[in-house]
Amino acid sequence: MTNTQPGTGPLAGIRVVDLTRVMTGPYCTMMLGDLGADVIKIERPDLGDDTRHWGPPFIEGESSYFMSINRNKRSVELDLKSELGQEVLWKLIDRADVVVENFAPGVIDRLGFGHKDVLARNPGVIYASISGFGQTGPSRNRTAYDLIVNGMSGMASVTGFRDGPPVKFGPPIADIAAGMFTATAIIAALYERERDPEHTGQYLDTSMLGGQISMLTYLAEVYFNTGKVPLRNGNRHSIITPYDTFPTADGYVNIAVGNDAIWQRFCVAMGMIEAATDSRYTTNADRLANVETLYEAIHEAMGTMTTAEIVEKLDAAAVPCGPINTIGEILEDPQVADQELRVTVPHARLGEVEVAGFPYKFRKTPLEMRSGPPVLGEHTAEVLRELGYEV
Repeated sequence: MTNTQPGTGPLAGIRVVDLTRVMTGPYCTMMLGDLGADVIKIERPDLGDDTRHWGPPFIEGESSYFMSINRNKRSVELDLKSELGQEVLWKLIDRADVVVENFAPGVIDRLGFGHKDVLARNPGVIYASISGFGQTGPSRNRTAYDLIVNGMSGMASVTGFRDGPPVKFGPPIADIAAGMFTATAIIAALYERERDPEHTGQYLDTSMLGGQISMLTYLAEVYFNTGKVPLRNGNRHSIITPYDTFPTADGYVNIAVGNDAIWQRFCVAMGMIEAATDSRYTTNADRLANVETLYEAIHEAMGTMTTAEIVEKLDAAAVPCGPINTIGEILEDPQVADQELRVTVPHARLGEVEVAGFPYKFRKTPLEMRSGPPVLGEHTAEVLRELGYEV
């Protein structure tokens, strides 16, 4: 029922052996599959990826969690501890451009498929390992899940309100970021391989911790340059103001005044004529120094206005703003429909399922939803036949 023919995306013709499971690795390989690569997902017989069992919700036995990050892949059941399973995997690796794994450090080496063995046999492979903390160092053997790394990285320490506990991100940001960074590194390594006269591959070591440290950006710089530890500020920005979530008559509104010109437009739109010329608020530095009186003026100006009324006024004045939607509200938003961010894909058991669409569009090499998330072992016979086995 699924179309597994080569895609038309920019990575069409690239073959990926996917030895990952749970979130961070599958997110990476989904990105590669979305971009046109032929991703062959290796799964344990009868069990498959851990997330096939994560739920509810399940739809006729299929995990929604699994389906969210495993489209555009082919599922092959292989017992990597068996002689036949290892033989098949080597044949796949011989034909591969990319191998991605996210076992705990050292596990893949004990199975005989570590990067040194693979690159010795197929020097052109881009081999990527994703782990919680990296392949070396004192924390290399720590078990990593998103919640753990989110806390250890400092991310949770700056998320939430000052008088409340640390809070993790809603989505698993440590997992997803590591997957995205790994996909980016793989694409760069493929480009470098094309420039190499010998067309040799290389080994990539990426980690969830590394991704989170990279995403600290200006918060890390605050510590580097001042020695001060950034604190939780709720939704309030520590450097720009007003940049926060404000209460309205019927809910909340997000407002982001990113420069002094926007501040002037904000004041006019909200009827804050005196504030527009008040020397206490002329520059962002002034506004930060007088943030409490500034907020009093903003709350007074908002009065009994609803979120929709405020958004309408600020949109008309080109002031960045927006409501706080529920997941349901944004997925029903006409902008999501226009950008094809909610799409239907085929599924071997369910007929079809909905998934999030592509976050980017290619005009020359358009992306395709070639196949929906596979059922366990859906493509085992197909792939084995491609390798020359009689099935």
